[in-house]
Amino acid sequence: MASTILHKANTRGLADHGWLKSYQTFSFGANYNPERIQFGALRVLNDDVVDGGMGFGEHPHDNMEIISIALEGSLQHEDSMHNVAVIEPGEIQVMSAGTGIYHKEYNKNPAQPVKFLQIWLFPNQRNVSPRYQQERYDTLLKPNEFSQILSPEKDDSGVWIYQDAWFHIGKFEAGIKQTHLLKNKENGIYVFVIKGSVNVNGQQLDERDGYGLWETGSIDLETLTEAEVLLMEVPMNY
Repeated sequence: MASTILHKANTRGLADHGWLKSYQTFSFGANYNPERIQFGALRVLNDDVVDGGMGFGEHPHDNMEIISIALEGSLQHEDSMHNVAVIEPGEIQVMSAGTGIYHKEYNKNPAQPVKFLQIWLFPNQRNVSPRYQQERYDTLLKPNEFSQILSPEKDDSGVWIYQDAWFHIGKFEAGIKQTHLLKNKENGIYVFVIKGSVNVNGQQLDERDGYGLWETGSIDLETLTEAEVLLMEVPMNY
């Protein structure tokens, strides 16, 4: 039987800066919880809302794989590698921070908030040359199926990172049953419900709930409503 850990949405940390509301599944900044530091190589899962015209000033990162998935609105990105881009819903962005990178993110639209997921994974290689990649994933999606949006392979679907991790996302009607096989049985898988309600291996999950499973080669998912679900398969030992 799989080992599991449940993180209900209302148990997440909240950093409320007025212009920013950041709901934090794992310890981040002032929201320290020694029992919720990480799930394997998954270190940060922040569900951020940025008010119109506001954003994060320039700040550094190093030796971390940083993934952003836009949910609503448009997120402007600029970095020290001279990348200037806008991340729209249906897109995924990754930065391999490596030896060090500076970047800033902000909402240029004064009339609409930006909602996005900020996800950090520990890399399997340190001090690599920093890199940036951004891809559309909504064109990969098929109804009622999970589609791969991130992997360790440069020539695979979606973006790639320096870690043996795979992300899948799917949009489902109610009453759909799916069995998802892990790429590596030594990995764990973290289920995050973006919208709706689902049942995973007998556990009901509602909007913004997270559920980690390991010591298993697969998970069984049933949608109780229309739902959008993100799966993050990551090494438990890295």
